[in-house]
Amino acid sequence: MIDAQRRSLLAAFGASALLTLFPGTTRAATGHDTRFLLVLLRGGLDGLHMLPAIGDPAYAALRGDGAIADPIRIDSQFGLHPAMQQSAAMYREKQLLPIVAIAPPYRQRSHFEAQDCLENGTATPSGARDGWLGRCVGAMPGNSAIAIAAVMPLALRGSDRASNWSPPLSKKVDPLLLQQLGPLYAADARLSETFERSIHGATMMRDGKGAFALPEAMRVAAQRMSAADGPRIGFVEDSGWDTHRNQAALLQRKLAELDQGLANARDAFGAAWPRTVVAVVTEFGRTAAINGSGGTDHGTGGVALLCGGAVHGGRIGGDWPGLAPAQLNEGRDVRATSDLRGLFKRVLVEHVGLADAAIESKVFPGSRAVAAMQGVSLA
Repeated sequence: MIDAQRRSLLAAFGASALLTLFPGTTRAATGHDTRFLLVLLRGGLDGLHMLPAIGDPAYAALRGDGAIADPIRIDSQFGLHPAMQQSAAMYREKQLLPIVAIAPPYRQRSHFEAQDCLENGTATPSGARDGWLGRCVGAMPGNSAIAIAAVMPLALRGSDRASNWSPPLSKKVDPLLLQQLGPLYAADARLSETFERSIHGATMMRDGKGAFALPEAMRVAAQRMSAADGPRIGFVEDSGWDTHRNQAALLQRKLAELDQGLANARDAFGAAWPRTVVAVVTEFGRTAAINGSGGTDHGTGGVALLCGGAVHGGRIGGDWPGLAPAQLNEGRDVRATSDLRGLFKRVLVEHVGLADAAIESKVFPGSRAVAAMQGVSLA
């Protein structure tokens, strides 16, 4: 990685070729007041549904009737789902950066193992009992973190400066029980949606103002993180992204919620938005082809979003592998060409301001072979 002194020297010479992921890189790396919010979409978001590869010759045939008919075209190769109007506006404002074909190092198809791998920050689901985001907080003297979640997520475990918050339940329900029941219902698309609606619409009402779903969770996280003495690291989670059947209707709603959540976060961060990065990630992608039930099954290569005033967006990041049969993983999935840990490393160094040594020894131990993601630096 380029150290701060060399980065300043290059900036002085106007090294425009070294376009960085974050326009405020030098300011952030010198320890100024930045925010980082991680949003985990549990269930495996279908990246080809949110970010259809309209310029890939194989896309239309693989998707058939499930192809997005009228995407918001953002470049010659990709579009955004029509439900993501506000996100498209952020893309045009160069505050949204989609990253394609990315996943944790796990290459099987278990939700639970993939999420554990993503959250513990190692190469295996059982690689650590605490989380990389918690270890990050531990390496940031004087800073704290908050999770908008009923139970402390694995990603933030391991730090005594991390706390979790969720709205009071209108009925006395054990939040740990809800967390355990979710995966059981997730195996069936109809039951999963019913369970999710029940939790959000009946038991997680907040002050009578409506369901505490993803948009509200992101607003609350941003509101708390924007306070002068608030946490600088945040975590939000959302379930219901496992779409084996009839995914078009379900993802129409879910993507609209994500879109509103990003807009809510932007508004709630307020004056802190120019110093903010929001990363939206999922544990793996889906199959490239639509299945016989109008859905997709568990895959590998997924998609991530970086959003915020500190993001150099308005372009596509990552290395697109293509959708031709020989380009797919095992002939069925988008092939993962980037490790999520590389993306997180880039955010932590360039935006949060952690030293390389702390990241390699503490936050992501045993990952020296995974370089901080460079592909997103290219305009």
